[in-house]
Amino acid sequence: MKNEITGLTMVPHSVRLDRRDSTLEMRSNVACDPIVDHTGVWIEQWAAKTPDQVYIAERAGDGWREVTYAALLEQVKAIASSLAARGLGQETPIVIMSGNSVDHALLSLGAQWAGVPTVPLAEQYSLIPEAHARLVYVLDKVKPAMAFVDEAGRYAEALKRPELADVEIVASMTDGAPVAVTPFADLLAGDESVDLDAVHATVGPDTLAKILFTSGSSSDPKGVLTTQRMMCANQAQMASVMPFLKEKAPSITDWLPWNHVFGGSHNAYMMLANGGSLYIDNGKPTKSGFKHTVQNIIDKPGTLSFNVPVGFAMLVHEMETNLELRQAYFRDLDLIFYAGASLPQDVWTRLEEMAMEVRGRLPLMISSWGMTETAPATIMVHEPIGRSGVIGVPLPETVVKLLPDDEMRCEVRVKGPNVMTGYWGDEKKSAEAFDEEGFLITGDAVRFVNNDDPERGLTFDGRVSEDFKLLTGTWVQAGKLRLEALEGLRGLVQDVVICGHDRDQIGLFIFPRPDHVHGDNTSEGAVIDPILQAELEERLREMAHNATGSAKRISRAIILSEPPSVKDHEITDKGSLNVRKIITRRADLLERLYDNEDPALIRV
Repeated sequence: MKNEITGLTMVPHSVRLDRRDSTLEMRSNVACDPIVDHTGVWIEQWAAKTPDQVYIAERAGDGWREVTYAALLEQVKAIASSLAARGLGQETPIVIMSGNSVDHALLSLGAQWAGVPTVPLAEQYSLIPEAHARLVYVLDKVKPAMAFVDEAGRYAEALKRPELADVEIVASMTDGAPVAVTPFADLLAGDESVDLDAVHATVGPDTLAKILFTSGSSSDPKGVLTTQRMMCANQAQMASVMPFLKEKAPSITDWLPWNHVFGGSHNAYMMLANGGSLYIDNGKPTKSGFKHTVQNIIDKPGTLSFNVPVGFAMLVHEMETNLELRQAYFRDLDLIFYAGASLPQDVWTRLEEMAMEVRGRLPLMISSWGMTETAPATIMVHEPIGRSGVIGVPLPETVVKLLPDDEMRCEVRVKGPNVMTGYWGDEKKSAEAFDEEGFLITGDAVRFVNNDDPERGLTFDGRVSEDFKLLTGTWVQAGKLRLEALEGLRGLVQDVVICGHDRDQIGLFIFPRPDHVHGDNTSEGAVIDPILQAELEERLREMAHNATGSAKRISRAIILSEPPSVKDHEITDKGSLNVRKIITRRADLLERLYDNEDPALIRV
């Protein structure tokens, strides 16, 4: 049905909530679309129906290198035959060490056509020498038969690692290679000696398509076994509740990294499943990268927009004065989707206002909940809700088990065709990931928006493991308190970290907005805007005055001039904070936070 607010065809929330002893089970009442057997079905479908439609594109000089669906099918099959001729299969993964690119996409889909799993990694694992330990960990774990980079010279230090000595290295550009390298063009040439139809016939729903490594915030990264069924089911589940995806070919201009499930499975395959177009944004929501994002959106505005909250905040800030960007961004926009953290309500509101100014109607503005282990979307908003912070209701064919505590905060466990079977090479952790009923133990917590009306959906309430006790024995629900702090400090901060484990008071690490920090952006060289400090102190005092009990009262804070470090794993690939790593790495600042004599301390 057409929604009056957005003008889009969508299915309203409709759920069933069953009570079982001390738990709840929540299901969607919506029927799921048919699930295809593998990604190759989509490629063949759109190569036949819309052969000239662009699937994937990237910047090339002043223009774009575009690959149509017809060309995609041809090139994917050629790569698949080259991989099969080398004897690659389910037990011989391909590690992809560089970031998003057309060749990366072709190799991944070609490998899936031939039944060869790929292992996309964060490019910083290879580009930053201090992060090579993560690269070595993965190489030792998966023992790849092939490794791919876009530029051999740029990845020279990583390619010299002894762990890659017996691995075939493939590169789009071979200049500066420190070792023997196979040009990517050789894979595109194909191998006619292979019976590719016979090879492709072995690929089915249970075929391993990817090994996606988690961020490793609390332990070594785990390799999630991502099957064809998981990826294909997830696209069917989402299309079932958002039929507008099937009514016209969607398009996105997207930077989100493909080593993470959000960009590499959710977004990339949403375009593939629905005959859409993915323009690779070579920018990022950083000071140096954002200018590229702005130009890319102006050149290739999409119908859907995916981002993390800091990315949307930067877009809003830029669009206040850049009318060309504002017009391009909203011109054909049907959907705004955020994940990784809650979108500040002031950013949400300004996006709505700008959309009305440009287009005269609102896009569907939504979020979702999921994990690498769930391919990822499991709980999703699929109707207009008018506010940030809601993650929605279960998608079709998914069962969400909720374990409520005395305050109706619920631990989340899930089942569904989009849920993994286990981790690569780790039977113990695979077994520990599921409860006695076969539900994935997520470690996340949620609450009902309205306890009397489950169709209003759920809100994210933090990680159960991030909760802690004060010295008084009082439990602090850190995830929920963080969201409340972000709301109370909105417009002033980029993010915050709740501190206080085994302390007598709750403290706060504050990451200010980048435009409030002057200097070289390090703890030694940066200067905090004094106006910002005064405003933060005032708001923190107001929050403390209104807090109900010690479990919700932030009593002290310190402003961190150094932003979260990707190199040191303080921020994950999707843009969310690694709280454990931040507190561990900045132990000296944690001590300063609880030093009443420290001049940088904000006491409230």
